[in-house]
Amino acid sequence: MHPLLKLKRFFIGKPLRLDEQHHELLPKWKALAVLSSDALSSVAYATEEILIALVVAGSSAMVWSIPIALVILALMLVVTLSYRMTIDAYPNGGGAYTVAKENLGSHAGLVAGAALMIDYILTLAVSVAAGTANLASAFPSLQNYVVLISLIVILGLTLMSLRGISEQATFFAYPTYFFIFSMAAMLLSGAWKIHSGEGVSLPTPTYLPEIGLVLIFKAFASGCSAMTGIEAITNGIPLFREPKTKNAKTTMSAMVIILGFLFFGTTYLANQYVLQPLPDKTIIAQLASGVFGDGPAFYIVQACVAMILFLAANTAYAGFPALASLLARDRYAPRQLASIGDKLVFSNSIFGLSLAAAFLIFIFQGEPHALIPLYAVGVFLSFSLSQAGMVVHHLRKKESGWKSALALNFTGAIATTAVLLVITYSKFSHGAWIVVFLIPSLVFTFSRVHRHYLDFSKELGAVSPSYSLVHSKVSNRVIIPISGIHVGVIHAIQYGNTISSQIQVCMVETDPAASDRVKSTWNTVASDIPLTILPSPYRSVLLPLLDYIDQVRRQNPGDYITILVPEFVTAKWYHQFLHNQTAFFLKAALIGKPKIVVTSVRYHLKTT
Repeated sequence: MHPLLKLKRFFIGKPLRLDEQHHELLPKWKALAVLSSDALSSVAYATEEILIALVVAGSSAMVWSIPIALVILALMLVVTLSYRMTIDAYPNGGGAYTVAKENLGSHAGLVAGAALMIDYILTLAVSVAAGTANLASAFPSLQNYVVLISLIVILGLTLMSLRGISEQATFFAYPTYFFIFSMAAMLLSGAWKIHSGEGVSLPTPTYLPEIGLVLIFKAFASGCSAMTGIEAITNGIPLFREPKTKNAKTTMSAMVIILGFLFFGTTYLANQYVLQPLPDKTIIAQLASGVFGDGPAFYIVQACVAMILFLAANTAYAGFPALASLLARDRYAPRQLASIGDKLVFSNSIFGLSLAAAFLIFIFQGEPHALIPLYAVGVFLSFSLSQAGMVVHHLRKKESGWKSALALNFTGAIATTAVLLVITYSKFSHGAWIVVFLIPSLVFTFSRVHRHYLDFSKELGAVSPSYSLVHSKVSNRVIIPISGIHVGVIHAIQYGNTISSQIQVCMVETDPAASDRVKSTWNTVASDIPLTILPSPYRSVLLPLLDYIDQVRRQNPGDYITILVPEFVTAKWYHQFLHNQTAFFLKAALIGKPKIVVTSVRYHLKTT
């Protein structure tokens, strides 16, 4: 087995057959861990984002986080009920992309698809950055290494995702549930302490006219990051065991109940303890310290929060490849994104997602508060398109109970669109403009890719019934570039004789002495084959060779030209780097030239 293949097997494991795919499907308890970790992890930063917006008006304005959280919970309920209906209507997954495409048209579907793709990339970047921030809160000595730690975490998550969804779910399930139980224990302990009279006396609240609606809207827009990841289950329905739709709906309900409890509980306790955002300590860290002190329980909570934030990235690894494969099958994205790898996962999409998120981490220096403003625009745009699509779906299908469903989706569409406008306005200057620019750019890219595939299919299929190979016979001329006379050259000439009677050998003269040696012995090697010496006063090898090939093309229009490159294959794979890569560079330089074939004639060396 090749060393690279051994290395791949070590990190990713043995490949799976297609008929083993049913073993990769998830029960509800595992699906909750895989598909809900993004939504649940938002508890770690959603409350803090609300408080960051309110703190500019003083500590007395912080009490407004409670009504803001209640409005977000109401919106969360509406969106969840809507997505439960989406699961019934579209059991094959696809979420907002499928709903918008089938009900609002392909352009709306592409907008939803672009928004979701950006959302998933940001999910990975924000989750890893926030997890590292929580880790650095517990261990301040790590503050200078947050970017490096984040990139290492992304690498580890990438390898884990490539191992397959089943292994991934088993690995991620236990930390997810440990996070839920540890957070619940902290919130219940804190609530009991407050009930027992250990709470902090709250400051007199600031009235709304004193802080203004704009500040409330900014805080609300920031807190809506608590809703990120809710749509992941509708995109991942194919991952569930049968009955898929029933299991998906049950999992979504469980996720929202847990999310609502943790989000509101965190916001409530943060108010009771009068916590304020600090640059070097997160709200969750302050809350854990206030409830448990600085003992082992504090570090357990911090470890759990960091872990769930890291694992939240797994939602992106589940959702992004599924969405990308749908776009690729509809010919809006490169077809390679629909290819299934050794472990029955979309490996190319996983690599693309990881590289994009790593780039964001590097650009924003691992700062979660700089990334979060980019986050919610795509989320609520996809929410709005999904809700609007379901409105059209109910009007078209008019299935049982459609009127009440229509009312719910219409209400949801109005609410999420209003929130989208608030978020875009509030966060535009803080980075949301990047997403506003990227979404139409991605839609344009999708459209161009689609146009390319349509033109590609049209051109390949344009074959006349009277088309005959007899009418299109052409000659094949062989050019063999050499750097000297050796066994590899002899093998190339032997192979060239099997495919053409018109062989030309050429050598670029970078060393006159070497050229003279080749010329003096050429007649004893292949006297019947002409040898052309190409002058190169500036010692360039590639340019004189390309000029020569162009000259042969002009002299023989319509003929095929095959470039045979003698190439060594070394006994040790790492020895290959000690030899030139002429074939690679020739293929790259000639890729746009019609009727030119570049191939290697390999000679396997036995030298160790």
